[in-house]
Amino acid sequence: MAAQFGRRLRKGATATTVAALVVAALSASQAPGSTSAPADERAANATEPPGTPVTGNSPYFTDLPPLNTPNKPNKPGTSIDLPAVTGPAESGIPATVLAAYKRAEGTVSDTAPGCRLPWQLLAAIGKVESGQARGGRVDANGTTLTPILGPQLNGVGFANISDTDNGAYDGDSTHDRAVGPMQFIPSTWATWGQDGNSDGRKDPNNIYDAALAAGRYLCAHNRDLSVQGDLDQAILGYNRSREYLRTVMSWFDYYRRDSHEVPDGSGVLPGSGEPDSHRSGTGDGNGNGKGSPGAPGTPDPGKPGGNGDGSGTPTPPPTQPPATTPPPTTPPPTTPPPTTPPAQAPVTTLERLGSASVTATEGERFTDRLRVRAKTSAGKVVAGSRVQFQIIGDTAARFAGAETRIVVSTGTDGIATAPTLSAGGQTGRFIVRAKALGTTAPAADFAANVKAKPAPVPQSDALARTSDKELTAETGGSFADSVEVKATYKGKVAAGVGVSATMVTGDADKPVENDKGPYFKDADGKAVRTLTALKTDANGLLKLPEIYTDGNAGTYKLRLTTADGVVLTVELTVTAPTTAPTTDPSTSPSATPTA
Repeated sequence: MAAQFGRRLRKGATATTVAALVVAALSASQAPGSTSAPADERAANATEPPGTPVTGNSPYFTDLPPLNTPNKPNKPGTSIDLPAVTGPAESGIPATVLAAYKRAEGTVSDTAPGCRLPWQLLAAIGKVESGQARGGRVDANGTTLTPILGPQLNGVGFANISDTDNGAYDGDSTHDRAVGPMQFIPSTWATWGQDGNSDGRKDPNNIYDAALAAGRYLCAHNRDLSVQGDLDQAILGYNRSREYLRTVMSWFDYYRRDSHEVPDGSGVLPGSGEPDSHRSGTGDGNGNGKGSPGAPGTPDPGKPGGNGDGSGTPTPPPTQPPATTPPPTTPPPTTPPPTTPPAQAPVTTLERLGSASVTATEGERFTDRLRVRAKTSAGKVVAGSRVQFQIIGDTAARFAGAETRIVVSTGTDGIATAPTLSAGGQTGRFIVRAKALGTTAPAADFAANVKAKPAPVPQSDALARTSDKELTAETGGSFADSVEVKATYKGKVAAGVGVSATMVTGDADKPVENDKGPYFKDADGKAVRTLTALKTDANGLLKLPEIYTDGNAGTYKLRLTTADGVVLTVELTVTAPTTAPTTDPSTSPSATPTA
């Protein structure tokens, strides 16, 4: 039976307070990946993107990570997790689910390196959307053991989205539902669906496919997810709720500080930690999250601000006796402020590497990668500079993800390499312009050309005469009826098929050109017994030139052969001229009878 989310929920004032406390605590710790502004402030100021959100604003889990997160930060600016294998239960991510997130990060890094997609962001969304595929209930290929479906999006408390897939993904032919571990609605999956595990299918119920699709979507519109504004837009595009943004960011910060792998099927589900708990929330499209209360009477000590009865009323803390231990007199050690690295010299030159012009055939990829090297005025390379590659001109050529512009950072060698460029189906010339963002360095242009595909070679699999009339002529004359044939391929006319015609003799398996009998005439009127460079017309028809006869009577063969080896043999009969009988008048009978 398909997993369903819980009942329609009231506005989660308590959840909002908890989210603010958690994210504020995480941000205050200055953990790598934590945001510079509190989540409440960022969420309140974030601009909601247009269009239908990925999930159709379906419900989501509003549980938040524990406050007592071990301080095990990753390196700033990286998404490489520490080799911890144990930790709090909430930091455990099922093995296959975790592998899917990391594979998606690697794939997107190859095609859109300027996006800087961290796998922890996918993990945060997967946690909020489905509890990491319901605690990792997936098979060896990453497909959920049972469908994970959101409620019917019928406009009653949720978005109103009529069926777009005839129930193919969600089993509902009336309205759409969010589907799978990353909760894509069918119409969004039709655009963003991916094959993340290379099995030839795009299945929203497969965590590898869904994670890669989510990564592609988050990186759309040339986003750089290390930029807070782009990150907020990406998350809000998934579910148009500021409460959703707060919740995802709290898990994102949490996973960047602490995560470890657990066996499939043993992950902690949102709620009380027991299987099949479905506390969830929805975005109403107005910036308000809707969160569920906990199960009645079930305290949740990890969530400040609530007593687990769903009322949202905080439980007063127990009265504490006055402290009897005097405060320490030794001041705590102070941490020296971090040293500021020296400012890097600005980029003044983009040096174009490789060929200044590239060419590809329509519908194929450019084999040459576009590369530039960023340098200072002193000629030193600049690492970490953001370089934008932009396609300029009337062309269908695109970078991965159908993007016309992409941002790539230079490496330690100062080189920025654009992703592979696809030619598209339109021929012509255009420019790819490389520009060092935030600098006055002149742009570097690459000339690109898309050439047409070679015309396909016409094919035929049959050749036949258009008439079954016998072809006969007398010696020293010509055939009154011409030879006309028709070429076809799979029952359809075959235009432009090359044909040769030869008067032959000898064995059918080893024919040779005949040196007597019927013949053609060349442009000079000389006899020839082989014609080449003949072609069928638009209707697949070919009419041979007039055929002449010499003084030799007999039966002859004309062999017609197409360029792809189809053979037709036509029989020609040459006869000696017939002589009309003469009448001698002297032998004519007399009109007068004799006696």
